[in-house]
Amino acid sequence: MTQDAAPSADPGIDAASAAPGRVAFDELVTAIERALTRAGAAAEVAAVLARNCASCERDGALSHGVFRVPGYVASLRGGWADGSAVPIVDRAAAGFIRVDGANGFSQPALVAAGEAIESAIADAGVAVVATKDSHHFSSLWPDLEPFAERGLIGMTMVTGGASVIPRGANRKMLGTNPFAFASPVAGSRPLVMDFATSSMSHGDLQLTAGAGRSVPLGTGTGRDGRDTEDPNEILDEGGLLPFGGHKGAALSLMVELLASGLTGGAFSYREDLVFAKHSEDGGTAKTGQLLLLIDPARGTSDYAARAAEFVGALRSAGLERLPADHRYRARAEADRIGIPVTPAIRELLDATD
Repeated sequence: MTQDAAPSADPGIDAASAAPGRVAFDELVTAIERALTRAGAAAEVAAVLARNCASCERDGALSHGVFRVPGYVASLRGGWADGSAVPIVDRAAAGFIRVDGANGFSQPALVAAGEAIESAIADAGVAVVATKDSHHFSSLWPDLEPFAERGLIGMTMVTGGASVIPRGANRKMLGTNPFAFASPVAGSRPLVMDFATSSMSHGDLQLTAGAGRSVPLGTGTGRDGRDTEDPNEILDEGGLLPFGGHKGAALSLMVELLASGLTGGAFSYREDLVFAKHSEDGGTAKTGQLLLLIDPARGTSDYAARAAEFVGALRSAGLERLPADHRYRARAEADRIGIPVTPAIRELLDATD
C-alpha cells in the first residue's frame, strides 16, 4: 500500500460544523491547495503539501503549518522549486532505495517511492530511502506517523540551509538538522518524536521574533559571536546554537553525513547549492533526506506489546507527557471543533476565496 505523506487521520468536522473562530481541516487543506496551484504546483503535488501543512497546523505545530505556505509559494513562483517535478525512484538493493527529487518537494517524492518501499519491507524487512535534490520545508513526523500506524518502526532526518553556528566555529555551518523517530504502541497511537538538533527550530525563532519576545541565553549568538536574548540579532547577525552543547552538535553532524553525505544532497553550509541566489526567489532549501523503516516482526513478534509495556511503565512512574501527546490532544480538539484561525490562516482564507 502506497503511503501518504501525512497522517491518515479522520479529517473531523465539516466546514459548517466548525466553532466560531475555527476552520475545518478539509477547508484549510483546500485553501492551501488553491494557494499552491496558483503559484504553479501540479494538482497532485499541491494536494500532498496542503495536507501536510494543514496537519501540522491542526496538531499545534504552528511554525511548520500555514506559516510555511508563503515560503512554498515564493519557491514555486521564483522557479527555485519545481512544482511539477517527477521523482526518479531507483531500488538499488533489496532494502535500499535511491530517490532523485528532481528539484521537487520531498513529500511527493516519498509518495512516489511508496511501491518500492512496500517491496523492500516485504523482501528485506527494512527500507532505507535516500532522497536528494528535494525541498523539505515541514515537520518530519507527518512523514513517519503513517508507517508507525501500520506497525513499522521509522526514523528520518533532513538537512537544510546553514543557520547554526557550533561553538568554536566562526560562521554558520549546520542546519537545524531535525530528526524524528516513530514506534507503534499496542492499544494506542504511535509514539512519535520530532525535534531539531538546534536549540530552537528556525521557524519558532522567526515566530518569536515576530511576536517581539526574547529567547533564553544559549539559544544563539549575535554580532561578534556574543550570546544574546534578541531573536532578531540571532537571525540577522549570528546563528542558532546546537542544543546540549557538544552533544547536540555531534547529533547534527550525524544528520549532515546521513541526510546529505549518504544521499548525495548538498551539505547545509553550501549556501550556493542549498538556497536560491536571491532571497526573493524562494524560502525552501534544496536538501537531502534519509528515511529508515524497519519491520519489527523480523526481530520479535510482540514488539508493539513490548512498546506498550514500556510506555505504561513510564506513565506509571509519573511521566504525564510523552512525545506526541500534545499533538494528539490538539488534533482531537481540532477534529471536534475545528482548527483555531490565526492571522496567517485568516490571510490565507481571504486570499483564496
